[in-house]
Amino acid sequence: MASTQVETVSTSADKARLAVAALLLVAGLAGFYLLAAQGALAQWGALAAGLVLAMVVFFTAEAGKQLVAFGRDSWREVRKVVWPTNKDTTQTTLFVFAFAVTMALFLWLADKTLEWVLYDLILGWRG
Repeated sequence: MASTQVETVSTSADKARLAVAALLLVAGLAGFYLLAAQGALAQWGALAAGLVLAMVVFFTAEAGKQLVAFGRDSWREVRKVVWPTNKDTTQTTLFVFAFAVTMALFLWLADKTLEWVLYDLILGWRG
């Protein structure tokens, strides 16, 4: 059996970009809480600026580029899916519902039968 090994090459520049993105995210969160006295506009502005800058820096790193490529490939695969029609969905739903009701009735009947056999016939208890 052949094994495929995935090797991730990360340069120090990429690691630095990820660290800067993390620091910008933390700075945005800190700005949100530290600017409480300045008003909601300043708070949300600092948070939004921190998030946007962190995302820009993240998407310039190799990890961000791989994430974008993964999203693009995923979207391409989702477009290939053949979704069921309304008729198929309705029929399947009704079949599952009927099966669940049938199983519930069967299990209730089995339970009551076992209860009758054990308590009434074998033990002689009248419950």
